[in-house]
Amino acid sequence: MVKAMAPPNHTVCSGSSTLCKLVSWWTTSSDIPKMPAVLLHQADWLLWLLHGKLGVSDYNNALKVGYDPEVESYPPWLLSQPYSSVLPRVQAPGTTIGTMKENIRTQFGFPEDCVICTGTTDSIAAFLAARANETGKAVTSLGSTLAIKLLSTKRVEDARFGVYSHRLDDKWLVGGASNTGGAVLRQIFTDDQLVKLSKQINPAKASPLDYYPLIDIGERFPVADPKMEPRLDPRPESDAEYLHGILESIARIEAKGYKLLKELGASRVDEVFTAGGGSRNEKWIEIRERVLGLPVRKALQTEAAYGAALLALKGAAAAQ
Repeated sequence: MVKAMAPPNHTVCSGSSTLCKLVSWWTTSSDIPKMPAVLLHQADWLLWLLHGKLGVSDYNNALKVGYDPEVESYPPWLLSQPYSSVLPRVQAPGTTIGTMKENIRTQFGFPEDCVICTGTTDSIAAFLAARANETGKAVTSLGSTLAIKLLSTKRVEDARFGVYSHRLDDKWLVGGASNTGGAVLRQIFTDDQLVKLSKQINPAKASPLDYYPLIDIGERFPVADPKMEPRLDPRPESDAEYLHGILESIARIEAKGYKLLKELGASRVDEVFTAGGGSRNEKWIEIRERVLGLPVRKALQTEAAYGAALLALKGAAAAQ
């Protein structure tokens, strides 16, 4: 149903989008005609408990329900739907909604002028924490999967690869996520083995091994192939060589990801900050620098809570 009304390859066409969930709820719930409702993302609901104004969201969280942050409105094809009445009012992230509810303020001792600002998504808050605030700066998160985000002057979206753009002030945060990543390493090696074997790797030397490390069948970015099978053979006798080959293969996938974003129209990446568990492996960082041909360094801060605090600080300062 969503693909029939949305533009081709729009972000909401992904089966996991908020709009798909809203349409599913609307078409299957028998109580809808009798029940007043408003759509709230998790961040919206938590903030509502603090400020008491129902139905306020931010344009990062609202992106996957169909909100267009470029024109700052919902598109006509969405507003014409019967469930458009439940869509929240949208503000820019980090803008003041109102003051804190009196009962909560007095209970926890906050000042009378304490304001509540709109939030953002976890991944964007983590990007903000890295302070990668110039065009061409990117953050690669090496957790169980590999996710990349690049600050671009141009908006890029292509649902075929799971690529979409969040607005950040006058720029765009373009991102994609691969199914490769640290989960594959944990499936093969223990933490102690990863530490010991990494010490034996020469990061300046390219590995001749060519793998595509996946836990299960299927890849989404930078190759959209739901039938792609993991490729982790042949395995050499040396475990250090095997680990080297896997680390280098993941770095090649990262490089292909940034290359795809550029081909789709995003700004060229010129520096990569690293977050996630993979950022602790210095040998891997050196391998990635060589493969990417770019400076790669660990982000000083990677916690989403830190980025959210920066956003709130900016919003509170603007409210004064």
